[in-house]
Formats: sequence, structure tokens, C-alpha cells
Amino acid sequence: MLNTAILIVSGMLCVALILNLWRLLRGPDLSDRILALDTMYINSIALILLYGMHMGTNLYFESALLIAMLGFVSTVALCKYLLRGDIIE
Repeated sequence: MLNTAILIVSGMLCVALILNLWRLLRGPDLSDRILALDTMYINSIALILLYGMHMGTNLYFESALLIAMLGFVSTVALCKYLLRGDIIE
């Protein structure tokens, strides 16, 4: 039962990633593209966590944590660049 739920949710997350990619490529503004990239990080983290639950190992949880940290830092850097024009003051 749990494996079936994991497969269904994984399929839904893959569809969400494809829709995020479409928004990333066709977004009307730069802020929409940054938001789509941030949402892609979140969806990829969820997909990795689901795969870790399916495989029954803790290694994927650590990699999801690393992707979350990199995603946060890159989103902050892109937003700061969008607002001020430079990243480091």
C-alpha cells in the first residue's frame, strides 16, 4: 500500500517538475523564473525524500538536506541580485 502511494506521489511530483520547467522557460518576468526555480528545488527535495523512503536508506535524506541549503542560498543570491544589481556589497 505504501509503495503504491509513493509511486503515485512520485508521478505527481514529476508532472509538477515539468510544469515548473515550463514556467522557468516561458516566465514573463525574471521574478516568475526565480520563483519557478525555487519551486523546482522544493519538488526535487520531495522526490528525493520519496525515493529514500522507497529504498529504505538514510543517505537520500542527507542529500535532500544539502539540496535544500543550496536552494535557499541560491534563491537569496538571485533575489539580492534582482533588487540591487550586485550580490556582494
